[in-house]
Amino acid sequence: MVFRTSWHVAAVLSGAVLLSACEDGQMPSFLQSRDDGGAQSTPRPGASTRVVERDVEAPEVFQISETGLWDGRPSLGGVWVAHPDAKDPERVIIRNEANDKFVIGALFRRERAQPGPRFQVSSDAADALGMLAGSPANLNVTALRKETVPQAPDPSAAPTEDLDAPEEIEAASLDDPIAAAAAALDKAEGAAPAATPAPVAAPAPKPTSTLTKPFIQIGIFSVESNARNTAESMRRAGMVPTVKPGNSSGKAFWRVIVGPTTSSAERASLLKKIKELGFSDAYFVTN
Repeated sequence: MVFRTSWHVAAVLSGAVLLSACEDGQMPSFLQSRDDGGAQSTPRPGASTRVVERDVEAPEVFQISETGLWDGRPSLGGVWVAHPDAKDPERVIIRNEANDKFVIGALFRRERAQPGPRFQVSSDAADALGMLAGSPANLNVTALRKETVPQAPDPSAAPTEDLDAPEEIEAASLDDPIAAAAAALDKAEGAAPAATPAPVAAPAPKPTSTLTKPFIQIGIFSVESNARNTAESMRRAGMVPTVKPGNSSGKAFWRVIVGPTTSSAERASLLKKIKELGFSDAYFVTN
């Protein structure tokens, strides 16, 4: 009977080690976000106490408050932001100071300086923070570090008497979400497209402006591909353009507009940037 019980316990311990290895491959602790306030218990076999891990803000590592922008395009890699001042990938808490929403995600270095806000925001992060496409939002991004606290074991926990051997579990390597996010960021800021991209309908932002003419018209084109190419150049400059088809006297045309802007100062700054890109005929329009 002693031999049988020992064999059962050994089999359970072996299965537990294999299961732990499989779970570790699924999601590295760097990007794990939890609903329990950032605490995670790590029991240690044979010890009288266990260690609880919790997230602690580390502003001395990284903390910046400034505007961020989601350009309206879907992005891979989950919840992340990128900034030129980031040195190494970090696990961070991202707060939208306008609505007090926050989310745990990753921070990466933004290699290329582009016009507009320096914080580049992924589509998943923008959704969690309540950000609209093309509308800058004030963000506070702070690095996180883990703090370990020993805790006494639960005295009410009853010991397990006789355990059956667990079923065999096959370990398999899974994709690393950090690598996927980094690859998506490199692709977004990397080489120019080899061919004219397919038309992508940008999400229509909800106007929150009190201006009578919150949009800026880049131009009117009689060839759709020219309008699409112009819109893409605006998008690469950090703006969110919209291509609007129309018809006059039986002839089709396509308008390219950017906006909406929320203030006269923002509208003037955007118009100046557009004219610096070579579109000197741009002007304010209603929609």
